[in-house]
Amino acid sequence: MKFWSRKAASATARPFLSRFSGGASFAAPSYETQFREAYLSNAIASRAVRMVADAVGEAPLVASDPALVALVRRASGGQALLETLAAQLMLHGNGYVQVLGGADGLPSELFALRPERVSVEADARGWPVAYRYRVGGQSLLLDAEDGAGRPAIIHLQGLNPGDDHYGAGCLGAVSGAVAAHNAANRWNRALLDNAARPSGALVHEGEKGLPLSPEQFDRLKAELNESFAGGANAGRPLLLEGGLRWQPLSLSPADMDFLALKDSAAREIATGFGVPPMLLGLPGDATYANYREANRALWRQTVLPLAGKILGGIARGLAPWFADAELRVDVDKVPAMAEDRERLWAMVASADWLTREEKRAM
Repeated sequence: MKFWSRKAASATARPFLSRFSGGASFAAPSYETQFREAYLSNAIASRAVRMVADAVGEAPLVASDPALVALVRRASGGQALLETLAAQLMLHGNGYVQVLGGADGLPSELFALRPERVSVEADARGWPVAYRYRVGGQSLLLDAEDGAGRPAIIHLQGLNPGDDHYGAGCLGAVSGAVAAHNAANRWNRALLDNAARPSGALVHEGEKGLPLSPEQFDRLKAELNESFAGGANAGRPLLLEGGLRWQPLSLSPADMDFLALKDSAAREIATGFGVPPMLLGLPGDATYANYREANRALWRQTVLPLAGKILGGIARGLAPWFADAELRVDVDKVPAMAEDRERLWAMVASADWLTREEKRAM
């Protein structure tokens, strides 16, 4: 059994906001950079990913063989398999499951490899025959199949119509919104460090309009940074001499209001990861009547499709060991879908043309 993929030659360049100047540069950031900026440094992206991954990991399962459920629920290397794969598919777009066999010939463990460390090795026809795992300057070649022709690596891919061998995650799509949200955070942090006051200008009113000498300018700049910058020095009086006059510069409320920018960027991040903004406490979302509707939308539009992709891929990969393998979420046991089940039962109960046995079967 083979699982397709192929690496893109280059990533689409995306604009990133400059931290301080407000300019834009066009570069293709690496996965590690995007991961650090989004998941590790941005509260909205981190919470959205964890919300979906936790839901996939805790979803009730039903399988054609109870051993299948036990296998995917079994911790390997300290990782929760389904939760880990869900986060990897959302962030990176690829998940690689290594099938580890036991003494009886059956799979004993399923281990999710770090996707950024894996590359596909294809033959002359483009079919993947092995996977190269790189870590710490070392490289290990893992065969795609074992000696009996059964999958040794199960490759799960996010949708990527522009690539044959590799899937696409959500990090690239939300990178612009993440950069804007992080830049707004840094700006607001800088305002707080300076007592959230607009800056001003020191006007030199020396004799005959002579400018300050370079030595005087450097000394004045150093004294200002040392004695008047930061929240601890907020409101400290400024002693001026030598013809210097303080001229405050004010900004309009619109210039200082970054709340609208942050909210807009946060909503875009949440949408990119498939999480209704209401569930993240973001204002301005009138799409859903209440949290219950938003939670049902999260499950129906994001959690269940992602869980279906993961569980279906694992079931197909393990089919040589488990005949007619089937692994899926038991929707009847998902609390968020209770109202849908109640409506379905009511429709079936009111169908007078169905017999009692037909209703029970449905």
